[in-house]
Formats: sequence, C-alpha cells, structure tokens
Amino acid sequence: MLSLVPRYKHSAARLAVNVVLLGTIGFAASPACADESGVSFWLPGQYGSFAAIAPTPGFSLPMVTYAYSGKSGAGTVLPRGDDLTLGLDGQFVGQFIVPSYAPDVKILGAQSNFSLAFLPAYSEGSADAQLGGLGFERSDSITGFGDLYPTAQLFWNPGGVHNWMAYVTGDIPVGSYNSDRLANIGLGHAAIDVGGAYTYLDTNTGWEFSGTLGVTYNFENTSTDYTSGIDAHLDWGVAKFLSEKFFVGLAGYAYQQLTPDRGQPAILGDFKSRTLAVGPQLGYNFTTNGVSIYTNLRVYFEFDTENRMKGQAVFLTVNLPLSALAKAE
Repeated sequence: MLSLVPRYKHSAARLAVNVVLLGTIGFAASPACADESGVSFWLPGQYGSFAAIAPTPGFSLPMVTYAYSGKSGAGTVLPRGDDLTLGLDGQFVGQFIVPSYAPDVKILGAQSNFSLAFLPAYSEGSADAQLGGLGFERSDSITGFGDLYPTAQLFWNPGGVHNWMAYVTGDIPVGSYNSDRLANIGLGHAAIDVGGAYTYLDTNTGWEFSGTLGVTYNFENTSTDYTSGIDAHLDWGVAKFLSEKFFVGLAGYAYQQLTPDRGQPAILGDFKSRTLAVGPQLGYNFTTNGVSIYTNLRVYFEFDTENRMKGQAVFLTVNLPLSALAKAE
C-alpha cells in the first residue's frame, strides 16, 4: 500500500508516491447510504486522490477513522424489510483497520495488492416514527464490529503520467447485525463490488487527478427477505502539491442506485436513491527513521440527495508501511 516509484524526481512526487492506497472498504455501518434501511455496501468517498498509484511490495497497515452525521428528514421513508422508518437521524464513528500485502510479483503485468478490512465502530440512530408496531420517536445505539471486507487490486503504469487500477471486493456478513434494531454495524447480507480507477500524476507541475468507478451487486438479506438494488458509484479527488510533503485539494463522490430494491413495501414503488458530495482535502507526509508515513484528511458535504440520509462525512487516514519500518529498525 505504500508506493515508491524511483523514476519520479520532482519533489512533490516524493509525497505522491508514498500515499495510502486503501483497499475497498465499503461497509454498512453508517446510516449514510442507500438501499434497505438507508444503508449500502459501498462507502462513498473511501477512494480519493492517487487511487491508481501502485503500492510498494511488502506489508502495510492503513488506519482510517471515519465519522458521519446525517438526517433523512421527516418526509423521507426508508424501508427495513416489511417495515418503514420516517425521519431517521444517525451518527456513526468507526476505525477501519486494513492489513494489506503487495507481493513482489507481477500479475498480468500489474502490481497486485490484497487486503482485509476490520471495523470496530459505534452507531446510533433515532426515528420520528417506525411502523410495524414499534411506535414513534424510537432511538437505538450499538457498539461492536462490522463485517469483513476482502479486496484484491491490480495496478498498471505504462509510463508517464497515466496510471490504472482494477479491483474486486465484497462483504462477508459476520458483523453486529439484528434486523429488529434501528442501529446496526453489520450489513446483514453479502455483496460484491467490481470497478477500476485512473490517476493522472504530473510530477513536473505537482498536479494530480483520480477517479474511481464501480458497481455493487447485493445478495438477499435472509433475515428480512429483502434485496437491495444494483448501485453505481464514483469517487474522485484533485490535488496540488504546495511543498515536498504537503498537498491540498478537493474530493467528492456521486452515488446512484441503478435498479430498484426487491422486497420493499409496495407503497414505495421503484425505490432508488442517489447523493452527491464535495469537500476539501489535505495531506502531509511525516518521516520516521527515514520512512515516510502518509496522512490525509477529507471532509465531504452531501447535496442533491434522494431517498437516503443527507449529511457530512470525515475520513482521517494514517498509513503505516510495516515492511519499510521493520527494515529501518
């Protein structure tokens, strides 16, 4: 996950090639997303700048602190199997722990990377009303662990400023989940997501742009007999290096449900959702024993939201290059 490309000589690139390349860590803990219960597998905004820069072979440990706060509004109805929730208000704080390994071999001419994300988290929610006999103004909270999120990635750099990445990821539904709860951390069903990324990195000017596009297929939640629709998502980031170790920029995401859910109450019709978000980002590269440790902060503000919660999301990333740190001791 730590990238080191010797051919980059521009001072700004010394930070760019040491960025964290997060595995796809989509999850269902946040009440911020679409589909059943207003929750999707993919976590919008999890990829940002430098998404397609290849990692350096070895072990790394990205740590991502994620926080979200949002509301759906009193007039927004979100399905929970055969039940309906109105006026959902939710907060979430979680710590993604993503042990990763990039073997020193090529696959299809690409550098590979494999990761497995773990998630201890806290989630809380309240609703103005919940049908199904559960009454009004219900609230709930939970502390526990999320599902497991394995990811495989391939990175190509044919030369110059262009970089490409392909990934496949999924959800192993073993986290804290109960279909009768208002707040959950686990998703309650399996999912698979495939996609790719492109990064433009000009080491002479210090400019960078990345876009990551993917599609999610959701399996049935057997606890509720509910199947969320197919989702499409785009994460993007633009960065400009102001010094050898520091960059600033913008990041954003677009999330759109392509097909309706199956199993929702008939009153909802073709239940689909979408959201857009944009916000600032900054990054800094610390040095310990000659080893670079990448940090990044991104803040997203959602808008043009339909059939899901609307709020703010924060990502704080610290990437620990374990193999490089071990060699430096």
